[in-house]
Amino acid sequence: MAYPIPVFHFQVEWGGTKIGFSEASGLNIETEAIEYRDGNSPEYSMQKMPGLKKYDNITLKRGVFKGDNEYYDWLNTIKLNTVERRDIMISLLNEEHDPVMVWKVRNAFPVKVEGPDLKSDGNEVAIESIEIAHEGLTIENEG
Repeated sequence: MAYPIPVFHFQVEWGGTKIGFSEASGLNIETEAIEYRDGNSPEYSMQKMPGLKKYDNITLKRGVFKGDNEYYDWLNTIKLNTVERRDIMISLLNEEHDPVMVWKVRNAFPVKVEGPDLKSDGNEVAIESIEIAHEGLTIENEG
């Protein structure tokens, strides 16, 4: 019997580094519909055709570690209209740690870094997040 792959076993690679994250979200692709009607069309409705693709920003979350400034180092590469862009691979893994589904993100750069919520009565791990914009997302589902 075949079972769906659980979401908790994944890895993220950026710039050749594999980093552990607790959450990855925003892996969405949307195609905007273009409505068009020719003036001499016998139909009294619009035609619809596919338009430009749109990609959501991706958010990656992980625990805070002493001396780890990788989020902020990447964010600090922004100078006017230039930034260090990276290709990112997010892989959903099977029981043998092999990728079964891979999201390939092209020309990503950080747009937001968010520190942890600090609470004096909290009992959870400090989590930081980075939101990245990108110029393309392809999906490979190994069969």
